[in-house]
Amino acid sequence: MNGPVLPARLVSENPSVAVDQSTHSEALPTIPDDAPYCFRGRNILMLQGPVGPFFNRLSKDLQWAGANVHKINFNGGDWFYYPLNATSFTDKIENFPPFLNRVCDEKRIDTIMLFGDCRKMHGIASEIAAERNVEVYVFEEGYIRPDYITMECHGVNGRSTMPRAGIFYLNAPAPEPAETSSVGQTIWYATGWAFTYYFWAIILWPFFPRYRHHRPLSWFEGLAWVKGTARKYWYRWKNKPDVDRLTAKDHPPFFLVPLQVHNDAQIGVHSEFDTIEQFIRHTVNSFATHAPKDALLVLKHHPMDRPYTDYTRLVRKLRDETQLGERLIYVHDPHLPTLINKAEGLVTINSTTGMSAIHHGKPTLALGDAIYRIEGLTASATLDEFWNKATEYPVHQDLYRNFRHQLIYRTQLNGNFYRRIKIPGTLAGIDWTRGKLAEDKAE
Repeated sequence: MNGPVLPARLVSENPSVAVDQSTHSEALPTIPDDAPYCFRGRNILMLQGPVGPFFNRLSKDLQWAGANVHKINFNGGDWFYYPLNATSFTDKIENFPPFLNRVCDEKRIDTIMLFGDCRKMHGIASEIAAERNVEVYVFEEGYIRPDYITMECHGVNGRSTMPRAGIFYLNAPAPEPAETSSVGQTIWYATGWAFTYYFWAIILWPFFPRYRHHRPLSWFEGLAWVKGTARKYWYRWKNKPDVDRLTAKDHPPFFLVPLQVHNDAQIGVHSEFDTIEQFIRHTVNSFATHAPKDALLVLKHHPMDRPYTDYTRLVRKLRDETQLGERLIYVHDPHLPTLINKAEGLVTINSTTGMSAIHHGKPTLALGDAIYRIEGLTASATLDEFWNKATEYPVHQDLYRNFRHQLIYRTQLNGNFYRRIKIPGTLAGIDWTRGKLAEDKAE
């Protein structure tokens, strides 16, 4: 198995090609320059948001801007953070389409906002929205970390309508990003909101008995996070010799593989892998067969998956099966930017860590449908080839700069779902300021 390889999008500087790209400009996602006031007079329906009060706060900002906002709650956690001006859906998911159509008719909905477009009810909502000519804005964690969130029209990640041809970015005006405010540490805020969300989802389960969450809803969630905290400090101690070796001045050559969370919908929907375990096996077997004999392979665990998974046994088994032994390393908590800087290259499915690697100028191979999977940013090679040819795929710096600027201008907002930036006049703590296109600055 040589691994799923998507068709390459050629990078060209031929201006004639740019004309063809412009015919698709109407489909480009864009956050309006006058947001949130562009929503004045709109009838907005919010579906499931990130855990915590973000959607409630955002709704108040939108109402102050002149919008009418309604919400559908799917479980007790949704209800706790958004109890007013909301409708509860308590039926089977099969009955959600007529329910949603009825709400859209009654409230004259022309805009839908949701968090994550791979959840089942959100997929249904996107289909109905397309039939009704209703605009959909999808929120997601930022493509650019750590001080941005994503707000994208149409869809995110593999469903994004951002162009996948480098020629667009080489020829389109590159907007300068507006200055950003630092969000700071968010982990404890996110943990607190999540604990409260799951608490009320469990307590109020009798009122939403047919709801099925994308993660387990049980009292064991809290215990899992306790276990995850213990693992954090255990692996920090256990991995120290390996981390010191990898970050030393005379470190051996190694390739970095950042793992995604085990239930990341982006994997099942936007890649040919069904599980993280399948991805690990595929990558390790390829490395064992084709990589230089002096190179190491470093698997890096996802911090948000620490409470739920531990691949130590699988890694130990693969060390024996592939005879890689100590050349296969599994770590949890190293400083990721340092590790990226030291690596020969990075292999991922479609993690946003790929964006970090590109930012640091590291050869990157994306095996799934990632928004940054563009020739000139990522390698157009098979996995088997990448181990020996990574250096043949340097990052095109002009392409990356323009791509990053366009991505921020069209899809990113300065802020965070869990910790507000202190901005006068906004409850959500979001800075809506857009950057300026080069042609606008010239004026």
